[in-house]
Order: sequence, then C-alpha cells, then structure tokens
Amino acid sequence: MNEATSEYAGNTCEICSGPLEERMVLARFRFRGDTIYIENVPAWVCKHCGEQYYDAPVYKRMEEIAQEREQIERVISFPLAQFDGAPARGGHVA
Repeated sequence: MNEATSEYAGNTCEICSGPLEERMVLARFRFRGDTIYIENVPAWVCKHCGEQYYDAPVYKRMEEIAQEREQIERVISFPLAQFDGAPARGGHVA
C-alpha cells in the first residue's frame, strides 16, 4: 500500500472513530453467496475495534480472486459451534 495515494490514509474508523493503520490481513470475502478467505491482503485496520477497510484496487483484486475461486487449491476447515443464546452459569454465553 502506498499511504500517499490511499483513500484511507489519515482517516478514522467509521464504526468507533479509532485510528487506522496499514496491515496485511487474512480477509474474509463474501462473493455471490460464497465466502472465501484470502491471505496477505493489504488493508487499513482500526487499532481499536479491528474493522477492516480496503483501497479500491485491492477490493477489485479480491473480486477477481473470488471470480476465479474454482482455481483455488487450498481448502481449510475450522470448528463451527451453534450459538443458542442461552446464558451459561456465571452470566457468560456459551
């Protein structure tokens, strides 16, 4: 990323008004009802809440990657829990 040409340089988070910093992230990207994860994506990330913002050329490239998702060879899996909304003992939601 080039801070001088970024639309987010010097801006603050739209959610919490926290400062943004440049980072490489693992981006979750939804496209046409599917979700893919893309590694090493340049992003602007809020230091307070973690909200992620992408410059237009970066977002465009993520769209291109998503359109070519049938060429993605690496698949990851992760545990998925059901949130039932019932508070557990101690007031914490399990």
